[in-house]
Amino acid sequence: MTRMNLLLVDDDDVATEAVLRSLAKCDLKPVVVTAEDGLEALHVLRGTHAGKRIDRPYLVLLDLNMPRMNGFEFLENLRADERLRDTVVFVLTTSDADTDRTRAYHENIAGYMVKSCIGPQFRHLVSLLEVYQQTVRLPG
Repeated sequence: MTRMNLLLVDDDDVATEAVLRSLAKCDLKPVVVTAEDGLEALHVLRGTHAGKRIDRPYLVLLDLNMPRMNGFEFLENLRADERLRDTVVFVLTTSDADTDRTRAYHENIAGYMVKSCIGPQFRHLVSLLEVYQQTVRLPG
C-alpha cells in the first residue's frame, strides 16, 4: 500500500495541531505538509514554495475560512490549473452552512466535514482516511 501524503490547509493552529496529533496516533502515519492559507498551499502543490514540498499521490484537507486566499479561492485556482485539477480535496471546516457546502461541492470536492461533527480528537477523520487509503487509488 502506498503511503498517503496529506496537505493540511488551515490557519487555525489549534485545529492543525489536533489533526496532527490524531494522525500520529493512528496506523495511517501519513506524511503531512501544512499550509496556513490557499496561496501557500498552491505554492506547495506547484513546487514553488521555498521550504515545503509534497509528493504524489496526495490529498488535501482544506479549511474554508482563511486570510489571504480562502478555501473557495484556492479551489477555483486549483481546478483552473491543468496540472492540479485532479487533486482530491476534502473540506474540513467550521462552517455548516448549506451555501458553503453546495459551493464547495460545485468545485468537485471529495467530501465536506464540519470540525465539530467529526468526533473528539478528530477520530472520524482518521477513520475516514484509513479506509480511504485502503480502498481508493489516488492519481499519481
